[in-house]
Amino acid sequence: MPVKTHGGRSVPAGGRAVPEETPVALSYNGTTQAVMMASPGDLEDFAVGFTLTEGLAERPDEIRSIDIAVFDEGIDLRIWLDTRAATRFSERRRGLVGPTGCGLCGIESLGEAVRVPAHVRDETRIHAGVIREAQALMVAGQALRAETSAVHAAAFWKDGEGLVGLREDVGRHNALDKLVGALSARMDRVADWSQRRPGAGGLLLLTSRVSVEMVMKAAVLGAPVLAAVSAPTALAVRTADAAGITLVASAREDGFEVFTHPDRIDGL
Repeated sequence: MPVKTHGGRSVPAGGRAVPEETPVALSYNGTTQAVMMASPGDLEDFAVGFTLTEGLAERPDEIRSIDIAVFDEGIDLRIWLDTRAATRFSERRRGLVGPTGCGLCGIESLGEAVRVPAHVRDETRIHAGVIREAQALMVAGQALRAETSAVHAAAFWKDGEGLVGLREDVGRHNALDKLVGALSARMDRVADWSQRRPGAGGLLLLTSRVSVEMVMKAAVLGAPVLAAVSAPTALAVRTADAAGITLVASAREDGFEVFTHPDRIDGL
């Protein structure tokens, strides 16, 4: 995209690359539940992750199918739930319209905004030095960020495997939902979701600040340790503590801060 510059800045001869931002509707059994502004990639992952982190399905196998319909004005993710999940959905249906970075728009009650998070019971320990190494792997893997400098990422690291998943999006919530969906696809669909989550035994990495909804999504993922480059909110800290998640924030090259459950971090 052609741009004018000031202050001695230069851009490539072809102009500045900028990310796409598209309205993406998530519809369940024919009823629209949400419209999010998102990057138009990894959309099946987004559909699965959003469905799980919003509690619209309790397990991936409650999602029967996903159809992606592309229109001039946006994209419709048509998600079909099985009978049990569809019944729960109809009981708690709400309208939600989320601009980029918005995670709690349109809820019907204060209680829904501060619902009790899933509890992460995982004794995984991670050495302090691993956090910086994993962050470096995440940065190296962010192709869209390298091209545009304008997107968030969520990534997942496991000992012995390295970086096993990374997703990018203009919205930080969307990036995490896409990662949850991608990691869920790696699991055996017949596995007992209540006993084994895709985030078990690993480290969740975020390029954003840590708000309460990001912690709630991390709890659904089952990640025992969450590390973000920016600071958390007070409610996010309280929620991470209640969920049994080790919350690492302000993680930069010169160190990081541990807000909850520091016993999982060796080498402090």
